[in-house]
Amino acid sequence: MKVGRMTAPRWASKTLATAAATPTTSCWGSLSWVCMRRRQNVKHLPCCVVMGAVLGMLLRYMRVTDSSTLIMVSFPGEILMRMLKMLILPLIISSLITGLAGLDARSSGRMGSRAMVYYMSTTIIAAILGVILVLSIHPGNPKLRGGTTVSSAPKNQEVSSLDAFLDLIRNLFPENLVQACFQQVQTVLKQAAMAATNQTEPITVSRKKLEYKWGMNVLGLIGFFITFGICMGRMGERGKVMCDFFNILNEIIMTMVSMIMWYSPVGIASLIAGKIAAIGNLELVARQLGMYMVTVMVGLMIHGGLILPAIFFGITRKSPFTFYSGIFQAWITALGTASSAGTLPVTFRCLEENLKIDKRVTRFVLPIGATINMDGTALYEAVAAIFIAQMNDITLDGGQIVTVSMTATLASVGAASIPSAGLVTMLLILTAVGLPTQDISLLIAVDWLLDRMRTSINVVGDSFGAGIVDHLSKVELQEIDAESLSIPDHFLQFYDMFKSFHFSSLCSFLTAFLVFNDTLLPKNIRATPFFWCCFDF
Repeated sequence: MKVGRMTAPRWASKTLATAAATPTTSCWGSLSWVCMRRRQNVKHLPCCVVMGAVLGMLLRYMRVTDSSTLIMVSFPGEILMRMLKMLILPLIISSLITGLAGLDARSSGRMGSRAMVYYMSTTIIAAILGVILVLSIHPGNPKLRGGTTVSSAPKNQEVSSLDAFLDLIRNLFPENLVQACFQQVQTVLKQAAMAATNQTEPITVSRKKLEYKWGMNVLGLIGFFITFGICMGRMGERGKVMCDFFNILNEIIMTMVSMIMWYSPVGIASLIAGKIAAIGNLELVARQLGMYMVTVMVGLMIHGGLILPAIFFGITRKSPFTFYSGIFQAWITALGTASSAGTLPVTFRCLEENLKIDKRVTRFVLPIGATINMDGTALYEAVAAIFIAQMNDITLDGGQIVTVSMTATLASVGAASIPSAGLVTMLLILTAVGLPTQDISLLIAVDWLLDRMRTSINVVGDSFGAGIVDHLSKVELQEIDAESLSIPDHFLQFYDMFKSFHFSSLCSFLTAFLVFNDTLLPKNIRATPFFWCCFDF
């Protein structure tokens, strides 16, 4: 018997011909080109840091002191900072909501607990490390104050640590969500005149008042949108439209971040060059505060290069060097911008694309870490407080050293909610142990450099925290994924009902139906042995 050869339909042959004519390497070629360009962009960042430093030193050698010239040198960096800060608010909103909408309350609670334990532990370790180093190296010298003009201390120096802590709680619960996007509350001291009995002149008293200061209330926004995301996740299918909206918003923001990163080498080089060129007497500053800078830098290197990788390896058993290579771009960006929040878009991109960390972890952990996890700041403030004590020839006892460590830890947690965070939190520490606050002006000359270094360590600590939380939450996230992919109950009931029929009986019925129906099955096909073999069960 002659059996005809099966032929594909006309539309299928056209599709196959088109696919065969298309090179198979076009998609992968374009993808590899994009990846190659991204790697080249990452390699350019260290070169731009060096070029910025060289340009700044060249401007100093040429004695360029004109303010207009310095503004033009720093202008590309200013544009980079403005673009990154522009994305902070929509990124926090979309990342928190989309990250928490995919978690149940129990998983998000456990994830938050792990993140908080890591944040507080590493911050305390950083503060203790700073105290040990400054007591061992002893960079403070009373002679440093001799030839230095002491400027006035920043305002609001009489506000206590309790007031700053209460401001932290107040900002966590904003009374106006729109106002929280650009203002936050702060306790200030106001001088008020009161009429006194039996006196002709009024007396002046200091009263504490709450005032709104300019600056985004990041803690309040995080608190609100964490609650918003958890509630939206509990709504199930009814909240799917909103969840899709914020997912698309997050993808749009990350695409904009990728576009900005092409410009980042120029901006970072501009920022560094402008800062170096704007320093007054660089030689005098280096001679006076050289050991202080060395103490802070050594502490930051030990914490970021030894302690954090050791904690990461001890918990995850993964290579910290691979992790460092994945967050290299975020580290360089933090070094150039000196802003943890400004680096947040780049940190998201590095962790999710380079290290493949679950987006639900990064979107929940990173915004909180960028606000309260300040390892570098805690170390810096502990060193600075004891350095000022050594410079004034003041010996601190054990209780005061413990107070410095704990106050530095708590002050670094609340630093993001206080305007002029570095100076104000430093005032809190000095006031807590009774040290003079006027000497802070000595540290301002080198704060621009140390601020960048401690910010980079803050970003590294946030990134390691996200990696650790992702490792510890793997099982819970897999259970959530399994539940989302489970078959609904009505499909299982239908399957059980279908299994109750005997399969061979169903096939016999189908065979008889096809054999006696000439319109559905022609005789030449019914006569072939292949047809009957198909129903031989």
